[in-house]
Amino acid sequence: MRLLDRYLLRELLLPLGYCLGGFLISFVAFDLFSNISDFQKAKLSAAEILEYYFNRTPEFLVTSYLMPMSLLLALLYSLTNHARHNELTAMRAAAIPLWRIAMPYLGVGLIFSLVVFYVNEQLLPQGAEAAERVLTRHTSDQFKTAAGKLWHPNVFFKNDVANRSWRIGIYHMVSNTMVKPHIEWTREDGSRLQLDADGARWVGRRWVFTNAEQMTYAAEVGALPEVLKTNRLIIPELTETPRIIKSEIRISGLSDSIRSFKRIHLSSGAIIDFLNLHPKLDRKRSTALRTLLHSRLAAPWICFVVVLIAVPFGSLPGRRNVFVGVASSVFICFLFFITKDLTLALGGGGYVAPWLAAWMPNLIFATTGVVLMWRAR
Repeated sequence: MRLLDRYLLRELLLPLGYCLGGFLISFVAFDLFSNISDFQKAKLSAAEILEYYFNRTPEFLVTSYLMPMSLLLALLYSLTNHARHNELTAMRAAAIPLWRIAMPYLGVGLIFSLVVFYVNEQLLPQGAEAAERVLTRHTSDQFKTAAGKLWHPNVFFKNDVANRSWRIGIYHMVSNTMVKPHIEWTREDGSRLQLDADGARWVGRRWVFTNAEQMTYAAEVGALPEVLKTNRLIIPELTETPRIIKSEIRISGLSDSIRSFKRIHLSSGAIIDFLNLHPKLDRKRSTALRTLLHSRLAAPWICFVVVLIAVPFGSLPGRRNVFVGVASSVFICFLFFITKDLTLALGGGGYVAPWLAAWMPNLIFATTGVVLMWRAR
């Protein structure tokens, strides 16, 4: 790494840390004052409230544009300082092109994009479940008060691909435990199976049923069923994983609007599982889910697009031009977020193709940033 790159990164990372910390504290403080009565009802201690917000940190980082906005403000602050001290002019006079000056910033934008993708796919769903566990830790009757959260009664869904129907008396979202599961499916040879059990638990990537009774009906009409009773039963052909069941529970009870889907923090893997489970889903719900899926894939790259927009505006020479550039950059970024919400609404309503609705803002504004950077070279 060149000395110039190290200097530019050092001048960027400090304000970036301040922006991230300041925004995060602001969001946590606002949420705390809004939900303080809920914490009192849940009888949470101060340590448990800290644990709750620690688990919700991934949600604040990626669902409120905290990371791209922090990167934007820190980058503009850094570029403004360089311009005020004529450092950018000196770099340009030394025949260093703007794209070369921007390389460390683009690297930070790329790293931020990868971090947002990982947080979206892994940390956010897990953190939301962990926060819910903390919130219901002292609930006396957890089944009654947390129905629709940790415990879910009367779960029914069908795997349209495998032609398999599930009816679950109670499903626990954290322990992946079932009470009174009932499963019916038909094999390729025409035989039909029916399984009833007192309970089931996900162990070693397989469902383990307890006190189970399996009835197998042959394809021939009038044949008596074969009955198997056992205190422990594993059926490897059951491909419905806890992630599939959770996505089914969370999605099936929602309306067909993309706004309702966004509130439950689904990973792209969970959305793909649901779409694969229901290949004949109605058009309105399928369109909204596919739009949300592409949105999940496109959202991390906002951090990279922000850098492409901020660099050409923040590097304008002269103090007046610096102010105009910063104001223009902030305005364009807000315009980007507005455009993103608008195109997602159009995609969720079926007016625009799902992939185009999600990726259009990134493509338009990234192209704009590249053109502006090329003109400012």
